Amino acid sequence: MKKLKLYYSISEVAQMFGVSENLLRFWEQQFPTIHPRRAGRDIRQYTEKDIEAVRQVYHYLRECGMTHEGARRAIRNSGTDAGTGGKAEIVERLKSVRDELVEIRRELEALE
Repeated sequence: MKKLKLYYSISEVAQMFGVSENLLRFWEQQFPTIHPRRAGRDIRQYTEKDIEAVRQVYHYLRECGMTHEGARRAIRNSGTDAGTGGKAEIVERLKSVRDELVEIRRELEALE
């Protein structure tokens, strides 16, 4: 079972999404839903809610190919807070289900 942490560093979050730390800092400026806590020496500490906000921004910008303005509008119009879900969470769940189904199909083909 994956152990959940209370806070994640900017490098951990950048690695989760395959983006640079600089890009995450830029997204913080562009998207008000991303606002990690700042510890001593201005070290960013991301919570699960912050990571969900990054996931939503990543989805709109990288997976849907939207502009920053389009992504901001989509987030605003989604009517959901980043911590409560939204389209990005649904897409992630569907990808997980698809991966499980592909694995089941492989196992069934191996039995034949």
